[in-house]
Amino acid sequence: MTAARRSLVGPAIVVLAATALLVWLGVWQMRRLAWKETLLAHMEARLAAPAGPLPAPAQWPQLRPDDYEFRHVRVAGVYEPQAQALVFAGAVSLDKGPARPGYYVMTPLRLADGAALLVNRGFLPIDLADAARRGPPPPAGLQTVTGHMRAPEGRNAFTPADKPEKGEFFARDPAALGAANKISLAPFTLDAEANGATDWPRGGATVERAPNNHLSYALTWFGLAATLVVFFLVWALRTGRREG
Repeated sequence: MTAARRSLVGPAIVVLAATALLVWLGVWQMRRLAWKETLLAHMEARLAAPAGPLPAPAQWPQLRPDDYEFRHVRVAGVYEPQAQALVFAGAVSLDKGPARPGYYVMTPLRLADGAALLVNRGFLPIDLADAARRGPPPPAGLQTVTGHMRAPEGRNAFTPADKPEKGEFFARDPAALGAANKISLAPFTLDAEANGATDWPRGGATVERAPNNHLSYALTWFGLAATLVVFFLVWALRTGRREG
């Protein structure tokens, strides 16, 4: 082996390893693309389906998010305003208007069998929130609510800690809100759908279409792998001629 060829062995191994990693990342994104397309199709089917009955309370402990996320349901009950709370929503855009900071108004709904479900009645701009962090009172008496079942909102390292004594909550988490108000709630929430009302809160604010950028990510990784190989071949060719 000539000196020129020996000088290429180390860089070639590095480029080969880096190329393999980039290709693996591209393949992983393609698998994620197939998963996301299946997920979106499932979600769109549930969103478009007619409203059905809420699962019976006896089934609630066994439900998994995959079983119910975005399921369209209709349920009747009486709101319990004393346990209502506001959850910070960040910036939300309604009716394709500019995004505004605000809260989700979360109110327990007591069903006829005694079980309780936390209903996200809708979005409330931050400038309309009251000092007690309770929000506008719900309508009294028996109410029929139509909306979509949602899994508890996850938390991460950047989610602020709840401050129940100040009425400050930062995740749509029925367990946390139930504990703060000493009320047992279903392990999921219900996002009330938009009903055309112009007063606050306004429903239909939390049904987001998940982004699907996996194809562009995959093409980026594959493109980087191809670019790396081309640059290495050009460099190796020039190095060989210079040292040959």
